Amino acid sequence: MASVEIKTLVGKAMTKEAPFMNGKVTINKLSVAEVMEIQEISKELGDDNKNDEKGFEVLKTVIRNGVEGGTELSDEDFDSFPLSELSNLSNEIMKFSGLGVDAGK
Repeated sequence: MASVEIKTLVGKAMTKEAPFMNGKVTINKLSVAEVMEIQEISKELGDDNKNDEKGFEVLKTVIRNGVEGGTELSDEDFDSFPLSELSNLSNEIMKFSGLGVDAGK
């Protein structure tokens, strides 16, 4: 592979397919700005992991930023999916983005 100047890669997305609802969706590696946004929302949770509503907001932010077409999903759309499927998808995005136990895979 030929080398390129790093500036030409600004804004370029890295993608892969991930399983979701017996199908596949295309996920993107999160940018630094997107990770920072998610961390900011997570900080608001603090140590109170029982705040399910705020935790769900984090999950929706991860999926909206990390899935092709995710920004088009409404809150009502999220409510129609099984929580376990959303959680698994969010975990896949986080791993692919270099966060979590299996970072970068």
